[in-house]
Amino acid sequence: MQISRNKMLFGFFALSFGFFLETGICAAVQSELRITTIKQEPYTISKGTQLEGFCMDLLSEVAKKLGFKYRVQLVKDGSYGRQDDNGNWNGMIGEVVRGEADLAIAPLTLTAAREKAVGMTKPFMQTGISILLRKDISEGSGFFDFLTPFTAETWVGILIAYLGTAASIFIVARISPCEWSQPQSEQNRFSFLHSLWYTAGALTLQGAGPHPKALSGRVICCSWWFFTVVLLACYFSNLSSSKSSESAQLMVKGFEDLANQDTIEYGCLAGSSTLAFFKNSNNPVYRRIYEHMERTKSFVSSMDEGVRRAKEGNFAFIGESVSLDLAVARHCELVRAHEVVGMRGYSIAAAFGSPLIKNLSVAILQLSEAGELAYLRSKWWASSCIADRTKSSPVQLHSLKGMFLVLSLGLGLGALLAVLELTSKSRRGAVEQRKSCCTVLTEELSLRLRTSNASRPQENVDKDKEKA
Repeated sequence: MQISRNKMLFGFFALSFGFFLETGICAAVQSELRITTIKQEPYTISKGTQLEGFCMDLLSEVAKKLGFKYRVQLVKDGSYGRQDDNGNWNGMIGEVVRGEADLAIAPLTLTAAREKAVGMTKPFMQTGISILLRKDISEGSGFFDFLTPFTAETWVGILIAYLGTAASIFIVARISPCEWSQPQSEQNRFSFLHSLWYTAGALTLQGAGPHPKALSGRVICCSWWFFTVVLLACYFSNLSSSKSSESAQLMVKGFEDLANQDTIEYGCLAGSSTLAFFKNSNNPVYRRIYEHMERTKSFVSSMDEGVRRAKEGNFAFIGESVSLDLAVARHCELVRAHEVVGMRGYSIAAAFGSPLIKNLSVAILQLSEAGELAYLRSKWWASSCIADRTKSSPVQLHSLKGMFLVLSLGLGLGALLAVLELTSKSRRGAVEQRKSCCTVLTEELSLRLRTSNASRPQENVDKDKEKA
């Protein structure tokens, strides 16, 4: 009995020693993790004998948080990871599955197939599938492209300014005695229709007579001429910029446009998750795209080859939107379509069931919440083409507020001068007729602002003379 008890104690101590020994060995192994990656700008690029890039900076930040050392090695076959017909994995996923690497850090798309083979962390970057083309593959001009230099609000403001100026000229031409001295017998030259015509003529720099004779009318016209000169300068300048960059407006705006044409060849990276997305999709448009790529064998072997073929023209490269954004930032002759489908994320891969997955996911979330991931994105995706993209943006209404202010002041000043001119005449008439100035001014305004029958007082005077 005592012997069996001693054997049990000995066995317990042996198992405990073995457990702690194994834990120590694992800890020793995990103290320097083997990291596999792949060269792809800007995630991992060579600088002399060292590697740098977005993934290397991310790995450094994660290692600081979790306190581990690491050794980076490039994947031997240069692949991300694809499962063959026998169920075997190649690329970085294969190295992690076979135990040749502890972690795979690269733009590895989180997919269901990969999740079954290895452990994947929370995504450190969101992406989708889009289209990369050369800018000179552009759409035909629309019927109303001439309106694009200004926004809709700006056009509404210009229309209001046009109608307001025409109305001001019409009113001032009736009020000012220098413009319309004898309303009883003379016909006013500036009807409302003629005021609209005159203002439109000035807007097109053509001119339409007769011109105002009164100082008040001339002040309004000068204000409108200044407004039109600056306005036309802004319009033609922005129109020229929009025409020079109209090639950025793609004929292929999305995947349906791509599938419905046969002029532009298109393809994606062979063996990529992008290809798997189209292959496994039940969407008829996506199925047509996949069948076309399979039929024409228009796949590319690398991201660089896809970008190169897109730069050569007549080829649309389908790939991850984040990678395509980088290509656009590096090559200003390229542009990415606006449509993005199949949103997914890039994750770090580890062995299936590894305890590192949880800690890595927490570290990635902490970096995201602290803004570190956004900083790394802006650092490695910096573009020299951003300034060119904003060159042809439509002119906003607030950008022309100075012009509208000058025009408003000119209209107000012209109206004030017209009232002063009429007041001066009314004062002289009040002295002659021995009436108050206000009475004469009221009669003059009433007479001049009538839209019709302005000569009725004169007709009444003639009838009185006949009766006498």
